[in-house]
Amino acid sequence: MEKRNTLPILAGMGMATIFGMSFMFSKLALDVSSPIELISFRFLFAFLAMSILVAFKIVRVDFKGKNLKNLFLLSLSQPITYFIFESYGIKMTSSSQAGIMVALIPIFVAGFGVLFLGEKTTKGELFFIILSVAGVGFTAYAKNSDPSSEVLGIVMLMGAVISASFFNIISRKISSEFSSSERTYSMMFLGALSFNLINIISKTISGNINSYFAPITKPEFIIALLYLSLLSSIVAFFLVNYSLTHLEASKAAVFSNLATVVSIIAGVVFLKESFTQHQILGSLMILSGVFGAQYLGIMKKRKIIKI
Repeated sequence: MEKRNTLPILAGMGMATIFGMSFMFSKLALDVSSPIELISFRFLFAFLAMSILVAFKIVRVDFKGKNLKNLFLLSLSQPITYFIFESYGIKMTSSSQAGIMVALIPIFVAGFGVLFLGEKTTKGELFFIILSVAGVGFTAYAKNSDPSSEVLGIVMLMGAVISASFFNIISRKISSEFSSSERTYSMMFLGALSFNLINIISKTISGNINSYFAPITKPEFIIALLYLSLLSSIVAFFLVNYSLTHLEASKAAVFSNLATVVSIIAGVVFLKESFTQHQILGSLMILSGVFGAQYLGIMKKRKIIKI
């Protein structure tokens, strides 16, 4: 396989691995903090860490003469609106419903890619994308088959799906103007600014502003924060933006479903959780869908398969 085809796929797999492990670290941090505290410190630490890399020119960014409006739209969709919608959506619905809804992202990205980017998806590619989505839905439903739901929660999760889908489209569209590092840096900056502002306002209203730094006094929070800020924010989002530079949006988005498989394996290995037959079947569906979509995409590029 050619290097130009291999590296974006490896980036997608790396992103999925990091995001999949992040659920375990998030669970550790949320035992001693609130969601908004975790998110605010996650992006604050990520922004500070990346700023150090930029200052020492380890990471290069140059925004002069470029349309920063596009970077604002990118960061508005991910992480700002996505994390807000996802957090409240998960809180108002069951985990199965959340898993199924978020798994719809590759389908929406494929549709938006056709509408806004002029991308073309073959029937075979669409089949494997749907197979991967179905695998996530099957795994999530088998894990928690509670059918109860809240309409507002479903609306919130749909907002998360649409936000993530637009992020994929915008990142792909502006990839010729902004590097992966520039896109990632702007996301960390606006994420840190927005979520810390929300955290400060929330604590001020509740009269708990003195507890702002309380979470970072706890070792388990620091451990989780280092992973979530350095790996799950900087590295993972860099890999996402890199893959979106070189892959069609629909092909890059399908890698997000691999995170489900990684999270299951991490739970089994590190948290001693059970590994059911439903999870095995769902994981195989996801892996088959991701592999099939990427393989057909490569064949299409080589013009072996006609659109």
